[in-house]
Amino acid sequence: MELKATSMGKRLAQHPYDKIVLLNAGVKVSGERHEYLIPFNQLLAIHCKRGLVWGELEFVLPADKVVRLHGTEWAETQRFHHHLNTRWQQWSQEMSVIAAQVLQQVLDDIALSNTQQKWLTRQQTAGLQQKIAQALTALPLPVARLEEFENCRDAWRKCQAWLSDIEKSRLAHNQAWTEAMLTQYADFFSTVESSPLNPAQARAVVNGEQSLLVLAGAGSGKTSVLVARAGWLLTTGEAVADQILLLAFGRKAAQEMDERIQARLHTQDISARTFHSLALHIIQQGSKKVPVVSKLENDAQARQALFIKAWRQQCSEKKAQAKGWRQWLEEELSWEVPEGSFWQDEKLARRLGSRLDRWVSLMRMHGGSQAEMIESAPESIRAVFSKRVKLMAPMLKAWKTALKDENAVDFSGLIHQAIIILEKGRFVSPWKHILVDEFQDISPQRAALLSALRAQNKHTSLFAVGDDWQAIYRFSGAQLSLTTAFHHYFGEGDRSDLDITYRFNSRIGEIANRFIQQNPHQLSKPLNSLTSGDKKAVTLLADDQLEPLLDKLSGYAKPDERILVLARYHHLKPTALEKAATRWPKLQLDFMTIHASKGQQADYVIVVGLKEGSDGFPAPARESVMEEALLPVPEDFPDAEERRLLYVAITRARHRVWLLFNKEEPSVFVDILKSIDVPVARKP
Repeated sequence: MELKATSMGKRLAQHPYDKIVLLNAGVKVSGERHEYLIPFNQLLAIHCKRGLVWGELEFVLPADKVVRLHGTEWAETQRFHHHLNTRWQQWSQEMSVIAAQVLQQVLDDIALSNTQQKWLTRQQTAGLQQKIAQALTALPLPVARLEEFENCRDAWRKCQAWLSDIEKSRLAHNQAWTEAMLTQYADFFSTVESSPLNPAQARAVVNGEQSLLVLAGAGSGKTSVLVARAGWLLTTGEAVADQILLLAFGRKAAQEMDERIQARLHTQDISARTFHSLALHIIQQGSKKVPVVSKLENDAQARQALFIKAWRQQCSEKKAQAKGWRQWLEEELSWEVPEGSFWQDEKLARRLGSRLDRWVSLMRMHGGSQAEMIESAPESIRAVFSKRVKLMAPMLKAWKTALKDENAVDFSGLIHQAIIILEKGRFVSPWKHILVDEFQDISPQRAALLSALRAQNKHTSLFAVGDDWQAIYRFSGAQLSLTTAFHHYFGEGDRSDLDITYRFNSRIGEIANRFIQQNPHQLSKPLNSLTSGDKKAVTLLADDQLEPLLDKLSGYAKPDERILVLARYHHLKPTALEKAATRWPKLQLDFMTIHASKGQQADYVIVVGLKEGSDGFPAPARESVMEEALLPVPEDFPDAEERRLLYVAITRARHRVWLLFNKEEPSVFVDILKSIDVPVARKP
């Protein structure tokens, strides 16, 4: 069947198409020079219109495209349209049955995944979207027509819901699944720790994303959640003990984790590792030559003694070196250096020892030659940095010599070897689940080790607990962005916040939270306290009031209540503490640096040394060009890491905190603390 424009209609219309032919499942419109084939599966609508004399057929296609035929005799146009429309609608009804089957099949697949009692990950929902999209390409009808057919309409709307707001659908499914799990395993969550897990902790434990970051403020139960997670994997059969890798950042933390697991999960089959013991295990399994880790790596005092010895020898043997060191200490660090053989001064040596240790560590982590280190430094400091590197060369040489004498490697070398073995495929990871504590302390090298492990099996999950507010180890290579941009580095997943602290009262929490969140780069999260505290729970006090404060504490502190005295540096230990054993014999006093207090808690905390100037708190973001050249660029906020350090100090306390400041040179933190309503007391 065909329809042609009349001679007059063709001449007046001046249109490229003047003829239409009905095909088996489509139409062909053509003219002297043009031809257009329109299959029914591309046709959205057919319109029949009447002009003054002649008729017009209009075919609507996808992407707002329209094909028209003009100048046909009106009665013939009506007859042709009626016949064409009947054929098209009949074909459409037949095709709608097939389309309905395709849509229902994909909905059945989604329903099956929803009823399998599993967490629906973002990766899986993306797969569902892809499945729906693929199904739509298999439809015999244009998607735009599905609403026309009653047998397709409901299924199509459900598919649209998954396509338009898949996150909402995923969250609804996972919320329902989580509530079901918390009810079904209520006994587990009430007994896995000494006290029942709170809802936020329990939700974090059951979260099934491939990459999950649990952000937990001080005292909010990070370790409890980590242990419970291991127990959950065992209880639900998602993993056996050999498939769970538990990582901590130090031997003591790993031992404490083991004790918790044995006490709470009643198993010795899961044992926490440090990153270094993990690296050693990988090397042992994947290499014939197994390295020995230097004893110096676990003995800071011995390391510092090694560096001080090399430093003294360097200064005593070469006048130019001694002159260079004096200039460094006096001009860059603003230290008071004794006249004459200053390198023999014990106080100066103790003060310098930790810096030498840190600077050698940074040079080792860089891994390149001295020339490469200098070349990679910012041009503005390259000349000065070159001098510093040459002064540090004897210390670096002493370190390498010590390793050679031991026939050992340091931690940086150990992890580097492990990564190479993983990349070469000489070790196959048995772990399906990696659980990491204190994730904010992770360095790029440790992150590379995790990535190399997960690269072997894309289904290996990463469950990390940490607190970006307590990231205080940048000087040793920790990189905060690995936490704040967690999913950028470790794959798309979820973040879960623990919102209750079990350590300090609400007043300590309020001050600590307001102080740390003045930095907009810190991740915002709630942290609520279970107990209230009075306005004096955090107090500013002049540093000449330390002894009166300890006198007063001796009057009411109980023998089993711990008092922590914290300072920015170890050599700033107050002289008053030297007589503590006899003057305040009943007080349980402990002194340590704020860095060392991480993970500790006490009933009362005294922070000393809030002053400006040399050895001040806050310390400069980059105390030396060594840090400026070898560490990542610091955050774009004044004293960002030093703020976190004070946050750590404040949140060690259960009941009260005193912040002791220098009246002549008060720290910039003093005015900031005053601005957030921390009172200043004249006396304790």
